[in-house]
Amino acid sequence: MRLVTPTDFEILSALADGKRNNAINIAVEIDKDRAYINTRLPVLLDYGLVDRIGPARNSGLYIITDKGRAALTHREAYRDPDRDFDSLIEQDS
Repeated sequence: MRLVTPTDFEILSALADGKRNNAINIAVEIDKDRAYINTRLPVLLDYGLVDRIGPARNSGLYIITDKGRAALTHREAYRDPDRDFDSLIEQDS
């Protein structure tokens, strides 16, 4: 998995409160461009770190997954070339 640091971890942190949120609110919270956040959320979705939720199928609301929480827990391991980040988060999710 290839994450953009620190932005992807900031997105996960913004969702870590367990509430659903959209790209606009996340962008304001982490002080990033909304269009950029809109490009990162689908990547995090593909990695299984966030889920897109309703009420409508294309509502643009996201929540963090257990795998996303595990990624936050092992954030420091992501930069360590001797650690297998993907395996760590799979074990914990």
